[in-house]
Amino acid sequence: MATKAHCAFAFEALCATFDHREPLGLALVEELWEEYHGQSVKDGTATDGGGATRGEDDTELTNGGLDGESESEPAARPAAVSRLQNPSRSSSSTSVPSTLSAVSSLSTPSTQSTGTSTPASSKSSSRSSLLSFNKRAKQAETPSAKKYPLFVTWNTVSRTGRLSLRGCIGTFDAQELEHGLRSYALTSAFEDHRFSPISASQLPSLHVSITLLHSFATLPSSTPLAWEIGVHGLRISFTYHGRRYGSTYLPQVAEEQEWTKEETMISLMRKAGWSGRKEEWSKVSNLEVVTYQGKAVGLGYDEYKEWRSWVHDLASTEDSLK
Repeated sequence: MATKAHCAFAFEALCATFDHREPLGLALVEELWEEYHGQSVKDGTATDGGGATRGEDDTELTNGGLDGESESEPAARPAAVSRLQNPSRSSSSTSVPSTLSAVSSLSTPSTQSTGTSTPASSKSSSRSSLLSFNKRAKQAETPSAKKYPLFVTWNTVSRTGRLSLRGCIGTFDAQELEHGLRSYALTSAFEDHRFSPISASQLPSLHVSITLLHSFATLPSSTPLAWEIGVHGLRISFTYHGRRYGSTYLPQVAEEQEWTKEETMISLMRKAGWSGRKEEWSKVSNLEVVTYQGKAVGLGYDEYKEWRSWVHDLASTEDSLK
């Protein structure tokens, strides 16, 4: 299951790109996130990442090009599209430095022009924790062996807390977690063809959500509706007029849109590009329905920035103790 630390790492990868530095490694982000929030609970300052609410326009996902399948934009609301696609960049894993040089480079426009940092005194840490920072950073450089299909969604948050889609790209191919999160955080931020690339000035309004997909199962062709609304995501493929089509919805889509199973299937097929009569959706050729599960976990920029300022103060304090 995705965590808020995964979301913080996505923000870290994006901000590091704007700052022209290497991001902290995932393992170190996870460790520092846990330490920070443990201290926050003691200080009585724990946050929940802001009260963003999901808008209609970030609830629908479509896979951009499964096995040569086509993709089409929906004709109208209520559900607007989030595209899942496999980018052309390499899937080979790269090591990500987890060093103090990455920790201490917060004094850049993307992280300091948008607010004030959190004093070290408000999130105090023990001397032993400070003196172990370099050691922990080196130990955290080993990549995780876990692999997941995943997707990363960027939204902007309005003043009323409404989320509006800004970019969403993911993959059904299992990715080494650190490489996959970093790669798709950047790909969805900069390469979603429906939007201009995200800029540093937009950071304060951003919200990110991560979903790790699991429990894939192919349904028998005779029971394409043998899945549960709100539990299962759907990935379908079928043949229509000699052409192969496919698309996907995440587990929350049907429930949020208050669709029945049949309405969900018809909408999913429309999204894939099918133009047949809705009464004949089950008559398409070679219909394959794959179910999967995954819970989206989100984080706003303000909470990431507060944590990152604490990390910077932690590193700065360690430097002063040397």
